Amino acid sequence: MVGETHQNFMKHVSLFVQIAIVVALAMLVALLPTGAFARETSASASANEAGASGTPIVRVFTPKDTRADKLADYLTMHNSPLAPYAGRMVQKADEYNLDWRLVAAISGVESTFGKNLPAASYNAYGWNGGNFYFKNWEDGIDTVSKTLRENYIDRLGADSVHEIARIYCPPSKTWAFKVLYFMNKIADGPKAQDATLALKLTI
Repeated sequence: MVGETHQNFMKHVSLFVQIAIVVALAMLVALLPTGAFARETSASASANEAGASGTPIVRVFTPKDTRADKLADYLTMHNSPLAPYAGRMVQKADEYNLDWRLVAAISGVESTFGKNLPAASYNAYGWNGGNFYFKNWEDGIDTVSKTLRENYIDRLGADSVHEIARIYCPPSKTWAFKVLYFMNKIADGPKAQDATLALKLTI
């Protein structure tokens, strides 16, 4: 009888302990900050997304290349027939490691951006004294870009606009300054020093 009473007592104690644990857990959950489980779940998802190492993913923002758009806008402003080929100019500049503004700027000096040239010559660059006939606008852009890199820069070492000018347009003392002027305009728009330079070029 005593043994049975003892067993019943222990059962009641065990039940009481279990109830106490459940109550304690419920109180603990109630005291946690709102959204704690959501934050934990989000953190777990991020860790899973990062991989087994748990290293956070680094997303690199690559800015849009706006050079072709900028060049097209500038050429359009000058009613240039070269405007639709701005992308081609930038592409060939990258291919031959040239400044992306250079070929367009030369066309500005030599033919007012392709508007003043022999009919059907597509020679906006004064190539061969203006007497050379390219097949089309693309041919002109490709040939001039390639020749500037391979002949002027690589073979003759003309690695600046002023050095190119000595070969491209001797004996002019203003050609390089005009080309640089247009390059600045294409890239950044009017600047104080550009206005001064423009005044000197018109005197």
